[in-house]
Formats: sequence, C-alpha cells, structure tokens
Amino acid sequence: MSVLFTSISQDNPVKKDDVQILLDKLGVVIDPKEVSDFHMLLAAVHECAAQIQELPDYQPTPDRVRYPREGIHRPSKQEQFSGQAWAHKFLIRGSHEPGLLSGKTICLKDVIAVADVPQLYGTDVFAPWTPTTDATVVTRVLDAGADVVGTTTCENLCHSTSSFTSAQGPVDNPFHAGFSAGGSTSGGAAVVGGGLVDVAIGTDQGGSIRIPASFCGCVGFKATHGLVPYTGISSGNAIDDHAGLLSRNLVDPALCLDAISGYDGIDDRSLGAPAPGATTFTKCMQAEPDRLDGFKIGILVEGFKHHMVDQGVREVVLAAAEGFARIGATVEEVSVPDHSRGPALWTIQQRIAGGQTLLGHQHGRRGLYLTELEQGRLPWTTESFQSCFAATKNVIINGLYLMDHFPGLYGKAINLGRQLRDSYEAVFEQYDVIIMPTAPIVAPRHGTTSKDGSPLDALKPSMGITINTAVFNVTGHPAMSIPVGVASSLTEPQVLLPVGMQIVGGLWKEGKVLRAGYAWENAHDWRLGIVN
Repeated sequence: MSVLFTSISQDNPVKKDDVQILLDKLGVVIDPKEVSDFHMLLAAVHECAAQIQELPDYQPTPDRVRYPREGIHRPSKQEQFSGQAWAHKFLIRGSHEPGLLSGKTICLKDVIAVADVPQLYGTDVFAPWTPTTDATVVTRVLDAGADVVGTTTCENLCHSTSSFTSAQGPVDNPFHAGFSAGGSTSGGAAVVGGGLVDVAIGTDQGGSIRIPASFCGCVGFKATHGLVPYTGISSGNAIDDHAGLLSRNLVDPALCLDAISGYDGIDDRSLGAPAPGATTFTKCMQAEPDRLDGFKIGILVEGFKHHMVDQGVREVVLAAAEGFARIGATVEEVSVPDHSRGPALWTIQQRIAGGQTLLGHQHGRRGLYLTELEQGRLPWTTESFQSCFAATKNVIINGLYLMDHFPGLYGKAINLGRQLRDSYEAVFEQYDVIIMPTAPIVAPRHGTTSKDGSPLDALKPSMGITINTAVFNVTGHPAMSIPVGVASSLTEPQVLLPVGMQIVGGLWKEGKVLRAGYAWENAHDWRLGIVN
C-alpha cells in the first residue's frame, strides 16, 4: 500500500467529495472520520488506472505475411445478396498445405474479429471499429486450408432473431424475399442457404445460429459450451454465448469442428475442451452413414406442445422423427417438465449479464478483451441510447431493473440453470439424442424498426421464437438444427418455407448429434416441395 501512496501526483484529479458521490449511487453514507483515508486510497487507485491505461494493449498478432488481406471493401449494390447479407467482402487465402478445409469457402458473422476489416456490428449506435487481431477460429480455418471470403451482416448488436434490424439494412430469406432470414446470424444463413459460401461461422446466444438455419434451410450447429474458443469474438453474455457453424450439409460442419475445436491458451470457456486437432467428428460420423441401429432418440414432449408451435411445423418434424425409425433407431416420447422453464432462466441471465456487458462492466472471465470495441461504444449518451434498436434498449432497462429489485437473482438463475442441465443429462443416460422443432414457426415476414413504429411493433416478430433454443444456451448442451421439410407461412399459405428439426445431445457428445443428423440427411431429401 505504501508504494501506491508514494506514486500519487500533485495533479491527481480525485477530490474528497468523490468518495461520497460514488457511494450516493448505492444509497449509503460514509463515516466522516473515514473520508480522508478513503480519499487517499481512491487517489492511489486512480494512479494505478492511469498507469495501466498508458500501456500498449496485448493482443495476438495475426500473420499478415502468410495470410494477407486482399480487396477489403463494402460491397456494391450489385455485389449484395438477399438484401444486405454482406458486411464486407475480401479474400484471405488459406494455407497452401493440404488440410481439412482445403477448397472450402468461409464467411464470418460481423462480430468475429478479422484484423484490418472494419466491423459494423449491425449498428449505427457507434462508428465501425477495426480489429487489430484475428479471432482464433479465423486462424484455425486458414491453417486448415479454407479461404475466408467476407464478413456477413448481423442483427443490431446481435439483439434479434429477426433479420430486419441491422442498421445496414434488412436481410431477406434466400427462398422468399421479404421474409426473415432469422437472426442474429442473418447474413451468414442467407449466403449459405443461397449457395454462395460453403460455411458461415456465427455466434449463438439464444438461438442465433439455429434459428437462421431453420428459416434458411441450413444446418446450424452449436457445440457444447467451450468446445470452440470464443477468443476474438465480441460477447453479449459470456455464460450463454457459443461460436458455431452454418452449412448446407452435415460433412462441412463436422470438418470445421475438427479444425476449430480445442483450448487456445486464452479463452477460459475452453479449458475443458479436447486438445486442438484431437477430435475426429468427421471420421466417426461417416463410419456408419446410413443406419442408426441401436440408437435411441427421444421426442421431447414439451418441445412440441408449446402453444406457439405451428401445426404445420409440428407435423413436419414428427414425420422426420419417423424417418429415424426407418433407418434403425428406436424413437419414443420423453419428458423434461422443466424444459418450459428455460426461456425465463435465459431471460434473467441474458438481461443482467448482457446489460452489464453493454455498460462496459464485463468481469470474471479470463480471455481476450476487444478493447477497441469497448472504447468505441462507451460511454453511453442519450443520443447513442435513443439510436439503439428496441431490443438493446430493453436489455439495458431490464438489466438495471433486475439488479435493483432482485439482488442475488442472477446467481440463483445460474444455479437453477445447472439443475436444468442435470435434468437433461439424466435423460441422456437413456437416450442418445432428443429432438424437437428448432423454431415454432417458419420464417415470418419482416417487421418494422422502432424508428418506424413502436418498440413493441419492432419486437413482436422475434417474440417466442427461441422457446426451444435458448434453454440449451443456459445448459450448454450441443444442439443442431437440420432442415427436414417445408411448411406454409402463417400469413401466406401459398408460400412454403423450410422447417428445422433440433437435435440435442449430452454434454461433449457432439459425435452423437452429428451422427443422427448425418444418417437422416443421407436417407431423405428435405427440399421436396420447395417452391421458389
């Protein structure tokens, strides 16, 4: 402590009144006899902060010699797809050495850091910022031979499962213009579903990979929490966030998982993951590509009976479940009564942790912090708050309210989330995977932003969409959406759109999820009935 005192400068800006001003925010009063001492201690910590502030940041250095960035630019109107699916186009050529992903093209959600590529984050709340580092997943796909061809639009600060909220413009469903591509990995799902790119790497905090996959006829895979390092990816809520993949088939995500999985020495989410290069998902998945003999699949009753699940979607997914039986699996109903509690638990976690993240109060995790982004979006002002999409305003308001009125609730929600995780794990002792609809409906038409209407009007198209997805962000289980057929739009019955089936496995049991999906894919053509 004496070292701190000796470093206090004469021009230190901390005043005695600052001590009580800070405590006023808590509604508490300091003993007047203690003010001088705590003023000295506060001045000392200011000196520490100023010293650290002056130091250069420490971020991984990308290999620009081996992987130069070519042609970084905002796409022209002629280059765009499905509305505004692309954020930036460029080319980073993958390793010339043969690898798992040689010949594959990859796009990245516009929250995944690529050095020298401006990141829009789907917003105009703050100016685009330019990372100085590459996310771990970027380095790993390049090392595996893939070419990275651009970043794709995400929804406004990743706070929507719709695809009309980005400040850069709406993203259309590749099957029908004017309909949602899902969010928040909207652009990635559109360009993959439309056949432009082999794989999109996205993020999933409550369904942000699986919902777009369901709407756009893609495979969307969220692995066990921590299997894929989150290093270099901006996080809304570090407990719920997952990195994952979208593709048009099951082989590509298996190859990608083999390439990008494993602890990277930075992200503490991945401390329990296998060593990089140790997984063999592709090989194991392809060992028995056509049969599921001895496999037990549970139809999760609660996942089908929710009042929001459209009858057409329910029928398509139940018919797909019968397909598992035809290739040798045992298929029967199972129940996890607490499944319906998942959305409420997710809401509490996300509103409190997500609100604190937006306010710059991240703490408690070892990993890479994207300090340029934090400097760009802080501090909040009335102008920046008012320019937010309604969902972001709601996260901040909800988070502040919950911390004020329900002290300790966050910790209880985390504990109950672990209880829910254990309920599923008990089921996975008897069943290899469980299935349910990914989204309760097919893609709806675009809504309107809060600038054109009320906040509720802006939020309605996303309400209830994650009833079957967000719960597995709370529990961390591997969950994948695969396309299994088509159903009619709720508002325009003549419009047929993709239906996704969610396949969920036990913790660290990605192999079972992939095997179930791959066998179903090999035995069926979900596209029958699609009308463009």
